[in-house]
Amino acid sequence: MIKWMITPDQTEGAKVTFGEVILLPEQGHDRHNHPDAEEILYVLSGEGQQMIGDEEPFSVKAGDVIYIPQAVFHSTYNTGWEPLRLLAFYNPGGAEKGLTTLPDFKEVPAGQFQRFTRP
Repeated sequence: MIKWMITPDQTEGAKVTFGEVILLPEQGHDRHNHPDAEEILYVLSGEGQQMIGDEEPFSVKAGDVIYIPQAVFHSTYNTGWEPLRLLAFYNPGGAEKGLTTLPDFKEVPAGQFQRFTRP
């Protein structure tokens, strides 16, 4: 689940994208890349596993910062019991458009909040 706060399409003059990503327990997103942008993730809460390039996956937790170079494949998975909340930053902005093709993609529109329910 993603809620964009700033994107070049919705914020006049913005050249970056900034938003919050929420992964529920035992969920994540498929390995993907952003051919034209670098990405920075900041873990707000929860625990997870991050994979970047061909490196071994590593654990992430609240307070961690993850840098993903431009075009490098990566994925994130929630290994904890609570939602994994991340701030995501793309430079330059626009990389968020490529996420819409990922399975289970869900964007929360600006001005709304999401209720969490167990499937």
